Amino acid sequence: MSAAANLGWIIAVPFAAAVLIAMSHPRPNQREAVTLLAALVLFALNTSLLPRLLSGEILVLHLAEPIAGLPMMLNVEPLGMTFGLVASFLWIVNSIYSIGYMRGNEEKHQTRFYVCFAVALGSTMGIAFAGNLFTLFVFYEMLTLSTYPLVVHKGDAGARAGGRTYLAILLASSIGLQLLAITITYVIAGHGDFTPGGLLAGEVDGPIVGVLLALYMFGIGKAALMPLHRWLPAAMVAPTPVSALLHAVAVVKAGVFSVVKVVVYVFGIDLLAGEPSAQWLLYAAGASVIIASLVALRQDNLKRRLAYSTVSQLSYVTMAAAIFAPISIVGAAMHIAAHAFAKITLFFAAGAIYTAAHKTEVSQLDGIGRRMPWTMGAFAVGALSMIGVPPTAGFLSKWFMLMGALETRQLFAVAVLVVSTLLNAAYYLPIVYRAFFRAPPAHDAGHAHGEAPLPIVLALSITAAGTLALFFWPDLALRLARDLAQAAQ
Repeated sequence: MSAAANLGWIIAVPFAAAVLIAMSHPRPNQREAVTLLAALVLFALNTSLLPRLLSGEILVLHLAEPIAGLPMMLNVEPLGMTFGLVASFLWIVNSIYSIGYMRGNEEKHQTRFYVCFAVALGSTMGIAFAGNLFTLFVFYEMLTLSTYPLVVHKGDAGARAGGRTYLAILLASSIGLQLLAITITYVIAGHGDFTPGGLLAGEVDGPIVGVLLALYMFGIGKAALMPLHRWLPAAMVAPTPVSALLHAVAVVKAGVFSVVKVVVYVFGIDLLAGEPSAQWLLYAAGASVIIASLVALRQDNLKRRLAYSTVSQLSYVTMAAAIFAPISIVGAAMHIAAHAFAKITLFFAAGAIYTAAHKTEVSQLDGIGRRMPWTMGAFAVGALSMIGVPPTAGFLSKWFMLMGALETRQLFAVAVLVVSTLLNAAYYLPIVYRAFFRAPPAHDAGHAHGEAPLPIVLALSITAAGTLALFFWPDLALRLARDLAQAAQ
């Protein structure tokens, strides 16, 4: 099969799976088998493109031209390859987890859940391999719309309120700001094709650079740059597999992926590094890192604490991109992968605790590690990665960010990394301490419980192992990140 055909199948498989899943509604086992098979095929197709990219082959596929002069096209480059591999692999793991969670909690509307999940992954693949701004925008909006039914899955008043916030912020920011930025870019450059070194390089300078950058950064609402972050904690009303999708596999990763893609392929770091009007982004991202960490510190609800941690961790990627140095771009790309594995582990653990023990608050977790050692052991691995402690993947990505900040003498970024790391420890380590070193409350003594269902424990064990594996075997991720840094110059 040709590389172009593989690229087309990467988009087609999840959407075809959504149709087959819907047709399997009366047969749950068949529905879940289709989900798992589609996830495996998608990952295999992504993997098949990797050696061709590494060998220097140009991989481009024109899908259609719905509007004259605005073709929808796909291409494969290092950042998209990283995102595609991470998202497709984690779809496999999240599918395993979802089977255990949805059945274990006897959730309603399970077929709709799996259908929307598949459509969301198809949209994510479109974002990962978008060849121009128009294609990116179309799939970006598809992702927002396909995940809305997942956010409101429970159907109660809280879910509907969270869904309204989710939809309003993401659509308003993308249509009101991102679409305007894309339109201005097409007018200035005459096209929107992603270009190594930046398609706007040599086309624009002065204050317009800072204005256009602001339109993009705040228009990409999925990156949750404050103050456009409220959709993320609001979406915590969704079931845990959806939270994992939002925080690790698709939605927020699509946001920070788009941020890095715009910095590298629309502006180019040489243009931004030399333009004073673009320097505000570093301070805005750094402020988001610290403020979100302080808010997370105050949350007793476990999923809300994880949600504000996500806001902070996403802003690490934006801040790394805003250092405008090749080595910090490496850190940004690495953190997309590192955060994906660690945060999905944390959300999987939160869901396991809810399924097995029906506990949702940090203050309720005393002694739970003694009853759920696999779950809380995996949680500890994810937490250490969020803090940036070796031997976890989060250490490597933060190390490259720090090297970029020191290389460019961005002392503000250095301070943010140091202070936020201490704050990460302050809101994660007490959870681990409670779980393993405090005795369970007396009223729990007669209600001993074990681990969650096997698919849940298996999934969180795989992602925790992945968090460690990215530290010990980082060669592929580093190769792709360094190739991206070269394209940024």
